[in-house]
Amino acid sequence: MKILEQLHSYDQQLLLRCSTFRQPLFRCCKTLSHSADGYLYIVFALIYAFIQPQTGYTFLWLMLCIFFIERTIYFFLKNTLKRQRPPMVISGFSSLITASDEFSFPSGHTSAAFLFSTLCCLWFDAALVYLTIPWAFSIAFCRVALGVHFPFDTVAGALIGITIASSGYSLYIS
Repeated sequence: MKILEQLHSYDQQLLLRCSTFRQPLFRCCKTLSHSADGYLYIVFALIYAFIQPQTGYTFLWLMLCIFFIERTIYFFLKNTLKRQRPPMVISGFSSLITASDEFSFPSGHTSAAFLFSTLCCLWFDAALVYLTIPWAFSIAFCRVALGVHFPFDTVAGALIGITIASSGYSLYIS
């Protein structure tokens, strides 16, 4: 239990350090954070399916299947572990945006961003790595900077997204 308390303390300290960037980056972080709300994934997959029907619909179907798995795991963890968000834990701390739900762990925006990014990197040319990976990391940073997640929430979200996308893709190609 002592280790968990130390991790929680470190997580809070890291959050407060990241929050020093909040005001100058507010608009950018808010916009980036909203880009991971989910609409972008569907629009991208539908455009790809329209342009390349043979592979695009397969990509769309695979993406929907692994997102279903990711969302199921995400909701189970979030509603089972029930970690309070930073403003509820740190007195005098407030987030810059209103969170979409009550609990903090894991970060669903980060999980979805890393899932999408990983799937794109596995499915498409390596050039997408230079676009989607920095975007996914930016989502994780912004969720912390906006004050709605602790850093470890985003680390867990990234690991969940990467693991599910990699596993789903591996099952598809086997």
